[in-house]
Amino acid sequence: MKRERNDSPSQNSPVEVSRRDFSRIAALFAAGASLPFYNETTLAQLSKLGTLPPDAVKINANENPLGPCPEAVEAIAKVVARGGRYLYEETDVFARTLADQEGLDPEYILPFAGSSDPLHRAVLAYCSKERPFIVADPGYEAGSRAAQFIGAKVVKVPLTATHAHDLRAMVRIAHERKAGLIYICNPNNPTGTITPREEIDWAVANKPEETIILLDEAYIHFSDEPLASDLVAMDKDVILLRTFSKLYGMAGLRAGCAMGRPDLLGKLKNYGAGALPLTGMVAATASLQSKGLVATRRKQIRDVREDCFAFLEKHNFAYVPSVSNCFMLDARMPARRLINALRKEHVYIGRVWPVWPTQARVTIGTPQEMARFKTALLRVMGELQA
Repeated sequence: MKRERNDSPSQNSPVEVSRRDFSRIAALFAAGASLPFYNETTLAQLSKLGTLPPDAVKINANENPLGPCPEAVEAIAKVVARGGRYLYEETDVFARTLADQEGLDPEYILPFAGSSDPLHRAVLAYCSKERPFIVADPGYEAGSRAAQFIGAKVVKVPLTATHAHDLRAMVRIAHERKAGLIYICNPNNPTGTITPREEIDWAVANKPEETIILLDEAYIHFSDEPLASDLVAMDKDVILLRTFSKLYGMAGLRAGCAMGRPDLLGKLKNYGAGALPLTGMVAATASLQSKGLVATRRKQIRDVREDCFAFLEKHNFAYVPSVSNCFMLDARMPARRLINALRKEHVYIGRVWPVWPTQARVTIGTPQEMARFKTALLRVMGELQA
């Protein structure tokens, strides 16, 4: 029988705040707006480009050019006039709808405006100077920034030869260092590659007792991989992150959640509260209820992605095969040279990770955008290699 939940992020039930939690909260408030990771604008600054020309091809930030689905747009239009109210109940509707689809009790769902907020809260809650943050390299950098802010050691572990997380090494290090979190982004950002589910299951079973698995499924809907919410249903030491920014096309609308046992999620509540964006909540609920949306969009993105890969292979460009909406392109030279050359063509691709200095991340855009990318890539690579 499902237990009823009568709270939202602005109506959280009281939780005990430890002395360590209090000191961290005090540090957050003292830092105020200068926090290097706290709001979405600063989180996205690595992909921020400023004002772009009207004909710009923007394939740098893993955005979905399809935008929100029609049902989400309609839900937003209907609720906008009521935007003067907090309407906390819409957050609860979202949580219940997602819980029903995932086979979870609603109290195992903690809604957020996207998934970056709970990612950072998890680092604040579970890592410290004594308990490091373990992450793949290359991997999504936001959690590492949060760890550095609180003085927690960041341990970067290279991907395997198949570009999966090396969970055997990560778990071994977790035992050696008494890690707070092992962060797994699956599919990985920036490579768009999969870590097999059996490896994740092994990590959950063999990690240190005090270590939490933070499993980020921001890009899972682009792949055919099974969702990992069953690990949450089995009360494992797992916090699962989801966002509506990617396949659901809601990057600017902000909706997401953390899933986990209530005791694990309770520690995330200590680091902030407030009403969530009403438009994001109703749009997320409508997106979940849109029949066939995930499968249809997965195919649309896959078709464009595979067409792009066929082009790259035809012209002997090196890349990392991906199952997501982004991939790593190897320029076989300092990748910043390619990035700057493409910008002159008004084509804006993503950034470079220090561990792979010759590769840049490219987001899958519309067929028209990728056609522009192909033409510009041939031109500038010819010039750079001349």
